[in-house]
Amino acid sequence: MRFLSLLAASALFFAAPALAEETLREQARAQFGAIPLVPPALPYAEASPERLTLGQKLFFDPRLSENQDMSCSTCHNIGMGGVDGRATGHGGQLGGRKVETVLNAAFNASQYWDGRASDLADQVQRSVMVFPAATLRTQGGPIMVTPTQVAATKQHVVDRLKGIPGYVAAFKAAFPAEPEPVTYDNIAKSIAVFEATLITPGAPFDRWLGGDDSAMTEDARQGLALFIGKGCAGCHSGVNFGGAGYAKFGAVQSPGADLLPTDDAGRFTITHVVQDKFVFKIPGLRNVELTAPYFHSDRVADLRQAIAVMGETQLGQKLSTEEIVKIEAFLTALTGKQPEVVLPILPPRSAR
Repeated sequence: MRFLSLLAASALFFAAPALAEETLREQARAQFGAIPLVPPALPYAEASPERLTLGQKLFFDPRLSENQDMSCSTCHNIGMGGVDGRATGHGGQLGGRKVETVLNAAFNASQYWDGRASDLADQVQRSVMVFPAATLRTQGGPIMVTPTQVAATKQHVVDRLKGIPGYVAAFKAAFPAEPEPVTYDNIAKSIAVFEATLITPGAPFDRWLGGDDSAMTEDARQGLALFIGKGCAGCHSGVNFGGAGYAKFGAVQSPGADLLPTDDAGRFTITHVVQDKFVFKIPGLRNVELTAPYFHSDRVADLRQAIAVMGETQLGQKLSTEEIVKIEAFLTALTGKQPEVVLPILPPRSAR
């Protein structure tokens, strides 16, 4: 009997780590989920091969900008994690906020740091809204009539594309039921269809979530446990580890004017609700190791420093170096397979 009791105790001892890991995995499945292997369907922009092809061309075409020198890909560089690593806009002038990544953006509940766009197509549509130059720092976005961004009006973009025979044919193929297919609404839908394909499945975390115990390192697994246990997952939840809600930057203590410029009131500029001052959309953390510098103000270049800042400002906790290193290990396990996009051949201006 004594031998059998010892044997049972030994079995329980060796099973404990596996049980703990399985509990962590179930908790992670409930709070996050894996990036799907296929792009999500967009209820506001039906996909088709013709629309995808058209949207990809428009995404890379600088002729959508007034000076014909910037495209969507200028700021949303697919080869650099979907960002540009800079805070500058049209003409090299300060744009005010960090460019958000276009990768996995289809999983966000809203677009832009202030959430003024409800989806990818709305993001394109709203980006042509005319804002006074004085409000640019908080309102800036692409394809706007402003000195810091793409600076083209809706009708001017449409007229320019109508003057390109290849685009006229492409729009007719993409929207065959419409008598006048070259519209700004259809530009937005086409670009949204393409951007929805820019997903990054197959991250080590996703593989581990699916049952591959070797996909994440021990440090990464411990980092995940810390990420949940410390409270990070309270905001950074869902399949994109964020992008679904808003939070005040400095919920517990202010990060200081360097990281939180006082001339950018965040979501307040949209809602005009006092409680929304310095409230920003919670960014998704997928591929975060590729999207430095960090925060809406673009002021922190090091991921470990960003983790430390978030611990103090949002959670009121001074994380130890060991905790920061392990959380970083987990965050790097959120880097998925990057989209492989072939640069499209853009239609020439004339049929010559």
